Amino acid sequence: MEFKNLDPRLSRALSKLNFHKPTLIQEKAIPLALAGKDILARARTGSGKTAAYCLPIVQKILAAKDALPESSLERVATRSIILVPTRELAVQVTKFLDELLIYCSKDVKTANLAGNIPMQLQKSILLETPDIVIATPSRILAHLESQSLIVRNSLDSLVIDEADLIFSYGYEEDLQKILTFLPKIFQSLLMSATLTKDVENLKQLLLRNPIILTLHEETEETNLLTQYAVRCSEIDKFLLIYVILKLRLIKGKCIIFVNDIDRCYRLKLFLEQFSIKSCVLNSELPLNSRYHIVQEFNKGVYDYIIATDEGDFKSEQDTEDELNGEELGDNAVSESKDMTHSNKKSVSLEKNGKKKLRARKKDREYGVSRGVDFINVTAVINFDFPTSAKSYIHRVGRTARANQRGMSLSFVVPKEFVGQNKNVMCLTTKRDEEIYARVEKKQSLANSTIKPYSFDMNQVEGFRYRIEDALRAVTRVSIKEARVKDVKSEILNSEKLKAHFEDNPNDLTILRHDITIHPARVQQHMKHIPSYLMPKIAPPSGVNSVQDDKEDSSKLGRIPFHKNLPNNRRRTQNHHNSTHKKRKNDPLKTFSIGDAFSTNGKRQRRK
Repeated sequence: MEFKNLDPRLSRALSKLNFHKPTLIQEKAIPLALAGKDILARARTGSGKTAAYCLPIVQKILAAKDALPESSLERVATRSIILVPTRELAVQVTKFLDELLIYCSKDVKTANLAGNIPMQLQKSILLETPDIVIATPSRILAHLESQSLIVRNSLDSLVIDEADLIFSYGYEEDLQKILTFLPKIFQSLLMSATLTKDVENLKQLLLRNPIILTLHEETEETNLLTQYAVRCSEIDKFLLIYVILKLRLIKGKCIIFVNDIDRCYRLKLFLEQFSIKSCVLNSELPLNSRYHIVQEFNKGVYDYIIATDEGDFKSEQDTEDELNGEELGDNAVSESKDMTHSNKKSVSLEKNGKKKLRARKKDREYGVSRGVDFINVTAVINFDFPTSAKSYIHRVGRTARANQRGMSLSFVVPKEFVGQNKNVMCLTTKRDEEIYARVEKKQSLANSTIKPYSFDMNQVEGFRYRIEDALRAVTRVSIKEARVKDVKSEILNSEKLKAHFEDNPNDLTILRHDITIHPARVQQHMKHIPSYLMPKIAPPSGVNSVQDDKEDSSKLGRIPFHKNLPNNRRRTQNHHNSTHKKRKNDPLKTFSIGDAFSTNGKRQRRK
């Protein structure tokens, strides 16, 4: 990545990070930010917005310090504040800054105030006067009011990442109070995946003569995401998720979104019946555990994360403009004429001599569908369809990033199937068809489509009795016990081992989050698939099928099983391939509409 007059230390860091070519948002925003312009930028999730604002603010800090003598007291000052709506995003931004500052860490200091560190300890961190502070608005306001953070005479730039979430997370009042502690003149950068009325209000509040960047990357990158939807009942959702994961229809890492915490534990316990390991990610878990889960997932330790997208209900609802398919902003770079400048309770561990369980509130600064940088995600599965079109966009944006292919698969429950089985019903399914219609409309405006994916249910009907047995074993009591056990375990790991992990980072590898959490008996016969239950499958392309195969092929749907050929045909086909013995029990490999994707984003070839 090359820009004029960029500090050599930053150039080396970018080279080390393999940032060789800027993305569209980086190419447009960085020169403008370096020129001191206020910017309101809209770009899709995963487009590189973090680097687009981090690079110019670090460059400006280095330039300001280089212009001052070593003995000058002005070198020590907090020059930039980065506001984010969630703690997860704060951790991600801090990590990127640490990587960017690898060759100038002594010259530019950062501080993340969005974690679980007590205020008193954070005040000691602020005594060192970090150059860049990353935090949520509520935490920044607390420090400004206590005067542990003073920026009235030093602040050069204010960044608000995921700006469309700041107001919807309830930070509007905090932000207005923050402005009273800031200088009259400073540079403002607002970054967002969507331009809404809330963002427009922020623009009126913060920006002076802003440059508005509304960037639609209509290159082949928009075709990297393949979207599918399946219309089915609630029971069939469990049947199909079992088929997809157990028979490895999708290769690589997968994020499975659900709409509430009980739901994520129900699905985890259900999959445990079949020895399918997964880990959960929700607002009840401590921040340290959530961050570690994402890290291990990115490293490939876990294949499946069941993520609770609780932010949907309050912060991700569609506005009236969005319901009509409209969005604020233009489709080009323009100068603005505006001159204005201005549930349920979970468990936690308490140490009072005895260990007690007490009510634990959810973390309101939790967010997983936005901001968190999941790496090399093969597929996103909307097990529960999101509650808004906006949320759908952010969920599927977790895959098909960084020029890699990805796919999304969404389960939609038609109205006639809603409430058929109240034991496994999710309340949000009542609006699935309504929200799906909005999503289709919004995708069509973006020249994208969601393809219907029709499973041939006859092919997997033999598994239904197993699914029903597994669902009967996952009772409300077992869900409650699992929830208690998991949160209790994570809190112990997070608090007791925190200091140890800081001194011994390699020991983090022994901490796993996909362990079995249900103490009840798991039936052994459920772990394996007998051969008589394997669906009939079509022969590989280019191979002539026998008459029986022709008769069966007319019944096949889109589930792409590769049929086991007779031994003589298999030897003929694979005489150059020594791995033909493995084909004997080789189940589903790919979706027939679109080949399955590997962890590096490339299509898998059929064997």
